[in-house]
Parts: sequence; structure tokens; C-alpha cells
Amino acid sequence: MSSGTVTVDLDKPYLLHKLESEPPMTAEVTRDELLGYYSLMFRMRRMEISADTLYKAKHVKGFCHLYDGQEAICVGMEAGATWGDSVITSYRDHAWQLSRGDTVKGVLCELLGKQGGCAKGMGGSMHMYKADANFYGGNGIVGSQAPLGAGIAFAHKFAGDGCCSFALYGDGAANQGQLFEALNMAALLQLPLVYVCENNQYGMGTSKKRSSANDDYYTRGGYVPGIKCDGMNVLSVRECTKFLKKHAVEVGPIVVEFDTYRYHGH
Repeated sequence: MSSGTVTVDLDKPYLLHKLESEPPMTAEVTRDELLGYYSLMFRMRRMEISADTLYKAKHVKGFCHLYDGQEAICVGMEAGATWGDSVITSYRDHAWQLSRGDTVKGVLCELLGKQGGCAKGMGGSMHMYKADANFYGGNGIVGSQAPLGAGIAFAHKFAGDGCCSFALYGDGAANQGQLFEALNMAALLQLPLVYVCENNQYGMGTSKKRSSANDDYYTRGGYVPGIKCDGMNVLSVRECTKFLKKHAVEVGPIVVEFDTYRYHGH
């Protein structure tokens, strides 16, 4: 294990919509890779717990949306993609800012309104941003990142750079009309776009069963293929992300639902 790779069996099967192939049910991984994934997820978790403590002590002004519990999605996606691929997400964005090259100090500075933050302390929790790493930020309006993500995908297609756009949203934003309008345009133009539904089971405090007539979010693209993946397993997410990027670049848009859970309130 110290010098070679091991093969890990993935225990939860993928669920498919309008797809004839799927990611592998095994993952090849090295000791260094595993330690790297664990280290980054651990730093994210400790950062978010610290942010929660600061927020409850009233040092964080405005909102503070935490990502603890969902770290495997971020780290697994980064392991399966490159920084050439663009990411745009919702206001639950602290971990993504860290994964795209910022520091824990930089994230906390932004939360605390300090000049050392990515927006010099003026954006706060919901507006992290790192353009030099193709991270186009947290977005404070529910679902607003969906059409923006399609626009970024158009830029990748126009450039012909072989990269794709990952646009993330939660189950709470899955019923937004702008998501379906953008998905229609993406399908017409065959854009290299991956719509990522991070299904953490609750939109604010409302269960998905009470908010969505169809909570199989990976099928909600209708005419667009979809896949459901275990969002609590970093290796499942990594293998799925490789599959998603290949499909998006070679075929067109695809929807993925990562099944996950957050450990703090909204």
C-alpha cells in the first residue's frame, strides 16, 4: 500500500436515468491519495466548526451556511476534475473556496469582514470567489448559479478547451424554474455542463418529501441523462465525476444527484 495502489469496492450502486453505461464500481487509489483526501476533508470540517463557533459568538455578520457533512462531494469532485474545469455553487461555498486554493485564514477573514478575505471582507459567507482557479463563487440567490453555470459551459465550448462547467445546487433549489430553462438551452447547444444536485435531504428545514413531487432529482432533467451517486463516499464521487466530465465534454449536459447530509442547520 505504501508504494502501490489498492482496489476499493464501492458499496452503493449508481442509479441511472437515460444512460447505458455507468462509472466503475471499484476505485484504484494510493496511500498518498487517501491521506490527501482525508487531510483536506478534515481541514474543511474543522474550519466549518470554527466558523460555527464564531457565528454563534456574533463575530460573523450576516449569514453563515456550513458545509460540514458534505465534504466528500467537494473533495471527490476535485479529485475527478481539474482546475481547468469551472465550478459555480450556491451560498454553501466555504469548502469550495478552500479546495480551489485559498487558505483557512483567507476564508475566515472573509467571514469576519477582514481585508485578507477574497472580497476584502465585503462579500462574507455567501460570496466566496477565486477567478484564477475557475471558481465563480457562492451565489446568494437560490438557484441563480444554474443559468450562470450554463453560460460558463458555453464559454468552455466556445474556447474548445476540453473542460466543463460544474454548477452545484441543493435539493431546496431543485424546483427553481431558471434551472429548467437553462437546462433546455444547454441541451439544445450540447454544452459541456454538469448540473450537480447536492441532496442533503432538507431545503432549509423542509424535508424533500414535503417540497418535491419527484425527489429523484437525477431524473428531473427529463430528456437530459442523469445519475445518482453516494455523496458520502469520496471515492464514489471521484469515479462518478470522471464519468460526468467525459460525458459532458463528449456528449452534452448531464445531471447528477449526490446523496448526502449536512450536520448543521441551514
